[in-house]
Amino acid sequence: MSPTTATPSARQVELLEAAYRYVLTHGLADLSLRPLAEAIGSSTRVLMFLFGNKDGLVRALLERARADELALLDRLRGTDRPVGLVPAVEHVWTWLSAREHRALLRLWSEAYARSLVEPEGAWSGFARATVHDWLDVLAACQPQPERDSEDGATRRTLALAVLRGALLDLLATDDEPRVAAAVQRQAALLADGAPG
Repeated sequence: MSPTTATPSARQVELLEAAYRYVLTHGLADLSLRPLAEAIGSSTRVLMFLFGNKDGLVRALLERARADELALLDRLRGTDRPVGLVPAVEHVWTWLSAREHRALLRLWSEAYARSLVEPEGAWSGFARATVHDWLDVLAACQPQPERDSEDGATRRTLALAVLRGALLDLLATDDEPRVAAAVQRQAALLADGAPG
């Protein structure tokens, strides 16, 4: 039974959550089923039965990580009125820079990079889907006239590029004050160039 083709069993959900906690700490790069199964109180045979194979488990873990990412994005999208691109950037940066999200964001960056260099298999489409997810949410935060304009598309693409670059820099250096100052500067530039 595949997690994407049927309703997962309670045991499948339990093991997926335990595996997700494991990869948040250990990453996906050198994931081996035997140590993972031992760490989460299962067996490789059970994992293979529930997820099909290692790629199936990795796909399920990537979907689980994406669900956490989309939860943030849904909170931004959930307002009755668009909040505007600059407040959205500031809100997203606050979430991205919070220390308690570092494990998830390291996992995200690992999956994003693997999707680019190994475009087939379990990683297939992860980076592209992430870009579209974020651009869709940033678009929803823009007032409709801005959202529907070519300049609006350029501004949200710039905002996303700054956030993604700042995130990677933060993960690499842990220099939150310097990176936050750069994001704030870019937010101010976006505000200055906002359509009137």
